[in-house]
Amino acid sequence: MKPTIKIKTIQGGITAVDGFMAAGLAAGIKKNNVPDMALIYSDRPCSVAALFTKNKFPAPPLVLNKKHLKKGFGQAIIINSGNANAFTGKQGKKDAKAMALETAQHLNVSLETVYVASTGVISQLLPMEKIQPAIPKLYAMLSKKGSHAAAEAIMTTDTWAKECAFEGSVGKNVVRIGGITKGSGMIHPNMATMLAFLSTDVLITQTLLQSALREAVDLSFHRITIDRDTSTNDMVLLFANGKQGNIINKKGTRYKQFTSLLTTACTTLAKMLIQDAEGATKFVTIEVEGAKNEKAASKIAFAIANSLLVKTAFFGEDANWGRIIAAIGNSKIKVRPEEISLFFGPIQLVKNGIYLGLQAEEKITTYLKSKEIILKLKLQSGKDKACVWTSDLSLDYVKINALYRT
Repeated sequence: MKPTIKIKTIQGGITAVDGFMAAGLAAGIKKNNVPDMALIYSDRPCSVAALFTKNKFPAPPLVLNKKHLKKGFGQAIIINSGNANAFTGKQGKKDAKAMALETAQHLNVSLETVYVASTGVISQLLPMEKIQPAIPKLYAMLSKKGSHAAAEAIMTTDTWAKECAFEGSVGKNVVRIGGITKGSGMIHPNMATMLAFLSTDVLITQTLLQSALREAVDLSFHRITIDRDTSTNDMVLLFANGKQGNIINKKGTRYKQFTSLLTTACTTLAKMLIQDAEGATKFVTIEVEGAKNEKAASKIAFAIANSLLVKTAFFGEDANWGRIIAAIGNSKIKVRPEEISLFFGPIQLVKNGIYLGLQAEEKITTYLKSKEIILKLKLQSGKDKACVWTSDLSLDYVKINALYRT
């Protein structure tokens, strides 16, 4: 979706939106006094939209959130990192609810308006003796400048805190959107090992808010892949407090303007996940155009992006285009060899199925030393296109994941 409004980058992350506060601290879940708990709070009830992992073993916080989402409202999000509270049975469900209840009591809001998120090691019970005492401390630390502290506290293998904020005109009003996210491994569409939390001051019906979020996520978080794994805890939560009036109640111009603004925020956060991918040395954009439909273009792009051999070639800065051709063939999309043209950045290596030789390949070898790489595949099957963002696969990725629990 192309933005239909002028969008301005602003500071403040998720608390750039009036009415939102946040906090983060070290509760002792992680080693070495690293921040591991966060609280996000709105001073008024919000409409809520959410998307959750497609993993068949959703963690207890997601089960609780789906129940709360049926009410359609929210006012707070309590988050811990370092422990996923996943595959933890009945006790895990009790602990997720206890986190929400403790938060609701200190904020003086109803239980159903508190959402819970956990991320970290799977199958370990939460250390509630550390978590519950930290919640009143988070409440006392809530700040209109607390976005960065919250973004730091939700990190796992991330190396830097991820946040953004934008504003743009929606109808006659200037609307703001802010957000934070985490994730650098186990990243694949249908939610990956990522948490994303967004705030906005738009006034919109819950049904349209959910629709806008789905459209935005389909063009952002559902366009990234690192290692084809989808975890048990992943979600995107969007809170809209309605402080900007003039309600959006149909899919007209204002809805499209808001969705463009939301897509910009989601895309920015999604790209940050790839930029911080575990062990990554390259940010890779895969563009496919000239496909018979968007679905076909996406399947081909993801086949290339998910190929371990292609990803390791990027790490080795090797113009091994045969691996890319093989990945296209593995996409299950019918493509005639003679309709394939392949570009690395501005340099063409294959034209209508014909390899252009060592001179072109030598130029590409130099191009591949860049940290950001664009691989473009031009077909002749139709007019549709798709774009996917991924990373290379390095030795450090193996080390990080081999030593994750130690």
